[in-house]
Amino acid sequence: MSVQVGNLDRRHGIALLAALVAFVVLKSGPFASQNTQVVAPTETIAGAEQRLEKLRQAAATVPAREAILKQAQAELATRESGLLKGDTKAQAQAQLIELVQSVAQANGIGIHGVERMTEAVVNGDYGEVGVEVVFNCGIEQLVNLLAALADQPQILATNEVRIAGGTDKKKLVQVRLDVSGIVPRKLLPEKKPGTNL
Repeated sequence: MSVQVGNLDRRHGIALLAALVAFVVLKSGPFASQNTQVVAPTETIAGAEQRLEKLRQAAATVPAREAILKQAQAELATRESGLLKGDTKAQAQAQLIELVQSVAQANGIGIHGVERMTEAVVNGDYGEVGVEVVFNCGIEQLVNLLAALADQPQILATNEVRIAGGTDKKKLVQVRLDVSGIVPRKLLPEKKPGTNL
């Protein structure tokens, strides 16, 4: 039996050359992976389990925190129901004047007029508007008026009371009463630097 060595070596050589070309094309061609680096793990299994446990504990507190937030929002809404209502500062001051006049009238006191109106910023969320009213009344009427103002659902404060004795036989006194109420901060104008507004 005779084997032709020349033809067999040539076929193997061509097949080997084709495999080599295919290897080079696959290694450097469009199918080659650009990032073939092997990255060492940055976290151990124990570390990942500890982090997962911390996340589970934090997630478990969410319902309790939501309940606390809802309770705080409800309490804030209850407290803010005492704010003077109005879209502008003038409307809030008008509401305050009307409130003081109606409480005074319920106590048999006639308000002569408003001497002045004031405003002040309390903090970033709230402001204060005030009115100074003048009237004559008996001392017991004044005490009843102050008690009635304190019983109002609005958040009111008596800032100043000035009393002057009268000369009439009914023993009426002349009163200057400064009453203020709380409003949302947005109703008061922003102060400009260098002004007294």
